[in-house]
Amino acid sequence: MILTDRDLVDLVAFRRKLHGMPELSREEAGTAKEVEAFLSETGADRLIAGLGGHGLAAIYEGREPGPTLMFRAELDGLPIEETSEIAHRSRIPGKGHLCGHDGHMAVLAGLARALGRERPRIGRVVLLFQPAEEDGSGAAAVIADPRFLEVQPDFAFALHNLPGLPLGKVALKEGPVNCASRGMRIVLSGKTAHASMPEFGLSPVDAVAALMPKLTALGSGGPLEESFAMVTVTHARIGEPAFGVAPGRAEIWATLRTLTDHRMDELCSSAEKLVRSVSGEKGLDVEITYDDIFRHCENAPEAVAHLRRALEAEGIAYDRGNLPMRASEDFGRFGEKATAAMFFLGAGEKHPSLHNPDYDFPDELIGIGTRIFLRTVKNLLG
Repeated sequence: MILTDRDLVDLVAFRRKLHGMPELSREEAGTAKEVEAFLSETGADRLIAGLGGHGLAAIYEGREPGPTLMFRAELDGLPIEETSEIAHRSRIPGKGHLCGHDGHMAVLAGLARALGRERPRIGRVVLLFQPAEEDGSGAAAVIADPRFLEVQPDFAFALHNLPGLPLGKVALKEGPVNCASRGMRIVLSGKTAHASMPEFGLSPVDAVAALMPKLTALGSGGPLEESFAMVTVTHARIGEPAFGVAPGRAEIWATLRTLTDHRMDELCSSAEKLVRSVSGEKGLDVEITYDDIFRHCENAPEAVAHLRRALEAEGIAYDRGNLPMRASEDFGRFGEKATAAMFFLGAGEKHPSLHNPDYDFPDELIGIGTRIFLRTVKNLLG
């Protein structure tokens, strides 16, 4: 199972085509069609489209029964205007592939091309192109789709490129590697009044002023240990933009972040208790909802061992890097269904950061990522 120079040229062109046509979470229909067209040329034994939304799974059967290996990439881009001047930059205003998901898809496309030429001896390989990673809804939607049972993996693997790490070097460790996070939306409701007579209304201003620092104080960060917690207020709005109306409604948005899911449950409980206490003191009604819910991502020791074996066989340098990291990753949910691990592939020490408007996935990583996954297949399935 090897890729030729011609393959790499094709994969770079495929990646750059995807880069120019980013689609947001739950809107990835065009991207999924491009991926399906590429995969159809590799002779996959089966393609499952529309999985958990616009998700796509390609299945490559081995010659004999054995374990199922799943490799995952993400379909979605970001609602960020790309500012680079590269020829293949985004053609969609306000949207960009600024997290490298286009490159991750190209890596799996390389794996598909190799598997199309040579199937594993045993078992099967499932290539999953997951929708809606960026908003944390995609993995749960894929797992909830009844057809996921048809591709239920024994092992699940993924990669993510990582600026700040030397180009081509890998960060990998057992245990937690990405934090749990979720968006908490707080709506406070009172009663409007004329701005000249605010005493006849019920304003949420004092509650907002009290809650913003108190929420932040519930988790101020620190070392990424079991007790780690962080609350970041990301948005607040009081009333309407009018000089004549004393406000009767307010919203606060905050991102809650912890190293583990258990700690997240504790943080949510503390935050909700605080909000209800303050709103109650001020006589306000309150509604609390959550969005962008990410479970923490934990690497299973057995899956990490298989990746280490592949890295050593390919002569690729690795260490634990700066893991775990504060950022969240939707791959964590697959760890609840399979023995799973994710590694981080260096995009260069001075490369623009993920989600920067001038970020672009380094094409040099396509071959490296594909080699690691191919070696993992070879080691486990022959």
